[in-house]
Amino acid sequence: MRVAQGTPGAGFRFIDLFAGIGGLRLAFEAAGGRCVFTSEWDKYCRQTYEANFGISPHYAGDIRKVGISDIPPFDVLVAGFPCQPFSIAGVSKKNALGRPHGFDDSAQGDLFFRIAAILHERRPPAFLLENVRNLVAHDKGRTFQVILDTLQNELGYHVSYRVIDARGWLPQRRERIFIAGFSRGFGCDLDDMPVRSTDVGPTLEHVLHNCLEEADGAYVISRGKVNPKYTLSEHLWAYLQEYAAKHRRRGNGFGYGLVGPGDVARTLSARYYKDGSEILVEQRRRPPRRLTPRECARLMGFIRADGSPWRIVVSDTQAYKQFGNAVAVPVAKAVARYMAPYLERAAATRYDRRAPKASLV
Repeated sequence: MRVAQGTPGAGFRFIDLFAGIGGLRLAFEAAGGRCVFTSEWDKYCRQTYEANFGISPHYAGDIRKVGISDIPPFDVLVAGFPCQPFSIAGVSKKNALGRPHGFDDSAQGDLFFRIAAILHERRPPAFLLENVRNLVAHDKGRTFQVILDTLQNELGYHVSYRVIDARGWLPQRRERIFIAGFSRGFGCDLDDMPVRSTDVGPTLEHVLHNCLEEADGAYVISRGKVNPKYTLSEHLWAYLQEYAAKHRRRGNGFGYGLVGPGDVARTLSARYYKDGSEILVEQRRRPPRRLTPRECARLMGFIRADGSPWRIVVSDTQAYKQFGNAVAVPVAKAVARYMAPYLERAAATRYDRRAPKASLV
């Protein structure tokens, strides 16, 4: 195996596109890779990313403003490309506003084709893309078919994909699609990857603040006592209860999600900052409370590479958005570990990176 220069044990180089706060980077570094380039356009995500990984000389904002030839040599392209145009919540919101979604969303939907252009020009041996489960069904499957046709037929990669629920690793129902691609002739199939059963798994007692936890001055104000600012007001709690009752009368399932230490949470979303209704923690003789950003970090599996707590350096609102948009880190690590032997072989052999004759235009 060829070891990347200057980094003992790093057998492959990867680029981290649409990096968010770095969940996929944590996964691929844990699998033995070395990140050589990062791109993320959200300034608050960049603050969190830099607080936890340091400032890299190979760090860019909008990937559309970066020359493809200026990206350092790499073996694997990793990207959690923007999911809002394809997510159930994102599509519903844009339909209500009369705005385009999917590939018709000029601000975000075309970013997949930026990934395709980089793959076309640089020809890395492998890639991993991550997105929301609804990507497969968006626009009656036509959006996903365009993605597959581009990756397989135009770019010539062997592609496999799989929807994986984080429940086996984390106390949360969170389904995301992972799309892996390899140069033809080598690689692995995600359908063959062993995954943990969703019938068993950790519960929220492993995430929630507890009586043994020391005060941190932000989320826990004294041993085991969560900052009262995360408790819902009586007014908001009454509104959420009435809202849920109204939908129950109509036969709908909309409403809040009330949980305790022995439960499993719903999917944490980027809108959690609004009222926290999808995951509310029960409290005795008081209205329930939101999760704190620290609990959200734990719920998503964010721990620094050295085992220390994830550094949260942004406002609560931004932190909720970041964790709600993030990849479940233990799931990403499982995928990266499964791909790692093939990525190391790719790094060792340095397959032909020349662009194919077919044009993407």
